[in-house]
Amino acid sequence: MRSTVGDRQAVIIALWIVLTIATIILSVRYGTETIRYRTMWDALFHFDPENMEHLIIQTSRFPRAIGAFLIGAFLAVSGALMQGMTRNYLASPSIMGVSDGSVFAITLCMILMPGVSSMALISYSLMGSALGAAIVYGTARLLPGGSSPLTLAILGTIIGTFLGGISQALATYYQVSQNISFWYNARLHQMDPTLIKLSIPFAIVGIGLAIVLARSITGLSLGEETATGLGMNVVVIKGLAMLSVAILTGISVAIAGKVAFVGLIIPHITRFLIGQDYRKIIPYAAMLGALFLSWCDLISRFINHPFETPIGVVTALFGVPFFLYLIKTRGGEKE
Repeated sequence: MRSTVGDRQAVIIALWIVLTIATIILSVRYGTETIRYRTMWDALFHFDPENMEHLIIQTSRFPRAIGAFLIGAFLAVSGALMQGMTRNYLASPSIMGVSDGSVFAITLCMILMPGVSSMALISYSLMGSALGAAIVYGTARLLPGGSSPLTLAILGTIIGTFLGGISQALATYYQVSQNISFWYNARLHQMDPTLIKLSIPFAIVGIGLAIVLARSITGLSLGEETATGLGMNVVVIKGLAMLSVAILTGISVAIAGKVAFVGLIIPHITRFLIGQDYRKIIPYAAMLGALFLSWCDLISRFINHPFETPIGVVTALFGVPFFLYLIKTRGGEKE
């Protein structure tokens, strides 16, 4: 029996690797103009800085493919952690104000410190995501029934909208709207390769923390009383989990702006496929989230070809119906 499960997991991982390679190849190949496979090979292994197609691949297409892949994984893991530790099936970075907090912090950074370094930008984004989460969950604790899924979702939406409104008002007043429009509306085709490289150490910490906490998150998903009975320090576990969420969401927003619904959809699909054990949910959510956002990015290139459709439109096509389905079928009760 154990070998059968192991064989099944090996097949899934092998299939995921094949799909990942195929997805990255297609992402590099297709866009406003289709690039030949031979040119792609030469750009990666025999780079010619005088060749325009090689430059496009190295500075735009390949970073975009890798960035979409990583961001999808980060947001999916963030959503899984949030849903598990709060037992809230509507929890996700984009709904609970975490992403909006990052955008708010980046806006302040651009106003107060124009020309700031990439590392400082990532740092401010991380602090902003933590601020957004703290405001939402702190406010929820002050309200009667504030911990219910629908109340938290509404509260997160309100606070997120408020932070977004302040950000845009400040950007307009200080005339930096054009500089920060990238972070308001995610544009994967404008990702900075330097930001992607700088985010890797933070990503390792965030993902590593999520994996270490996976067993404890499984306990929390059964209820705080059960987790306490198992000898878990609920406050510490939640604090570390939110730190992981803040890190992964913060670097995602810093790299590509606010991307919605990935952290809402993917954890549910993952639990449906592999069960309730977060030791499996965390890695599998990362795998599915990476492929999901990568394919959304591919779809965005063909909806109105040769023009780009914003990635948020594509994720919303999947996310909004899924969100409404959850509310209709699950109501306002916790898991």
